Amino acid sequence: MVKTNYLRIAKKSAGIQISELKKINKVFNKTFLKAVDTIANCKGKIIFTGQGKSGKQASSVSSTMSSVGIPSFFVHPSETSHGDSGAIQRKDVLVIISYSGNTPELKNVIQYANRFGIKIIGCSSNKNSMLSKASDIKIILPKVREADPIGMVPTTSTTLTLLYFNCLAIALMNKMKFDKRKFRVLHSGGNIGKSLLDVSSVMATGNNIPIIDRNKTIAEAVKVINAKKLGMVLITKKRKLSSIVTDGDCRRGLGRFTRKDKIEKIATRNPLKISEEITAQKAMQIMVQKKITSLVVSSKSGKIKGICHIHHLLSHGIK
Repeated sequence: MVKTNYLRIAKKSAGIQISELKKINKVFNKTFLKAVDTIANCKGKIIFTGQGKSGKQASSVSSTMSSVGIPSFFVHPSETSHGDSGAIQRKDVLVIISYSGNTPELKNVIQYANRFGIKIIGCSSNKNSMLSKASDIKIILPKVREADPIGMVPTTSTTLTLLYFNCLAIALMNKMKFDKRKFRVLHSGGNIGKSLLDVSSVMATGNNIPIIDRNKTIAEAVKVINAKKLGMVLITKKRKLSSIVTDGDCRRGLGRFTRKDKIEKIATRNPLKISEEITAQKAMQIMVQKKITSLVVSSKSGKIKGICHIHHLLSHGIK
């Protein structure tokens, strides 16, 4: 018995899809630009719909759009005739995905949108289909070779559709100047959001910053350290950062100095400073490398903005 080489089959399937997906470049045209402008200028929501596998793709794309700040949701076409059509308003844009363009379940939602003047972006592979004829913006995907043994199971075609809409989402991100800060706001609970969290979001600020003038005593500095509970105090000269003292410095210093001596005698000059714009994860990396537990956060002019302590990072899940 000849043993089936499943690795060879997988590589062949991947090869077919990779080769066929290059056809996507044919549809990056004026229609693509119209779709970008229409979605970007929409005053309402971007509503996706589709039946079967196309519906699952539509739902996935809708989720992607929402994740980059474009209000969007998925509506199942068969439910629109049972009340869900009320969720689609005149100011919305309806995106319908159907590779054949003639899926019968889409007829009601298309008629509803046409009746009330709701703009339709239709995506299919058939320019003469019911969907294409009813759409304001007609996305015509190229016919592709499916990657299964009988050449009929939607494989390459579904990947092609997702590729097109992923590229559309990326174009929209650029148009809307979507950056890491906006991404962090929308993904605050996930690992990616945590990796983008900046120091300004976690640091101690205002009255929570332990600060004392250089002319104060070690005893006075210890009081500030105990009160602020960050294990350190910033030493200032004419209200500008001069040095830093940790609780460990105070304990070790008392072997050589008295509690009445000036704190400046045991201070470490030129403490390590960071910008409030760097990521919290980068701050953690610096602390680990330097074997310290806190960092001074300052502006370019040297103004003290805050203190980033390792406990702040750990409490936000930064490791």
